[in-house]
Amino acid sequence: MVDSRIAVVSGGGTGIGAAIAGTLAADGYDVLVVGRRADVLDAAATRIGEECGRPDAVTPVTADLTDPEQLDRVLAALDGRTVDVVVNNAGGYLAGDTGSLAGTAAFWRSNLDANVLTAVLLTEALRPSLRRPGGRVILVSSIAAQRGGAGPYSAAKAALHGWAYDLAAQLGPDKITVNVVSPGYVAETEFFGDRMTPEGHAQRVAATLVGRAGVPADIAEAVRYLASPAAGYVTGQVLGVNGGSVLGR
Repeated sequence: MVDSRIAVVSGGGTGIGAAIAGTLAADGYDVLVVGRRADVLDAAATRIGEECGRPDAVTPVTADLTDPEQLDRVLAALDGRTVDVVVNNAGGYLAGDTGSLAGTAAFWRSNLDANVLTAVLLTEALRPSLRRPGGRVILVSSIAAQRGGAGPYSAAKAALHGWAYDLAAQLGPDKITVNVVSPGYVAETEFFGDRMTPEGHAQRVAATLVGRAGVPADIAEAVRYLASPAAGYVTGQVLGVNGGSVLGR
């Protein structure tokens, strides 16, 4: 009997992460969605299971991936199974007070922890379990890494690029690929909270070449490709999915 394929998606309860989890589940993967909010993860798991016709396709795992001790929860949920795909999607822009050096330090640390440390700790925890050959590690970055504009969030997402290049070199001999997906403006997520205005939305849409905002499914389709056997010769790359608002570089 062939074991089912397994994907682990961090930040998989809402927005882009949930779209990625749903796409992979529809492709037949058993998916672990990892995040801090149990109720959100449970709701996503139920919905995706219903949509793909496999009620048990998605397993929610509540864990704060900035805490090394909580990575054991992910390993326990895997129960020794081999991991085919890891999607490091957890993160976001965390606001902070820069009125003092202490506040600035906390502001930067929180963004680095949320966007970089979560990816590093999850990947390192799962590294021994990655399928050899054929495993996939995918990092979700941001257009902010390429054009700036968001301070520590931009810096944190850019850090993922450099780390991905190192990781691709390390895992390449095992025929494991490592790539980055860098979304542009994506509507229908929690990223902006209540900060997005109609003017801000219009400005971001106008900056694209295709005249529309992205949606979570756009990013999920890019991940689907990188997770597939068709992308076996693609590694150490940054795939921009931004409607042309930043041209390839």
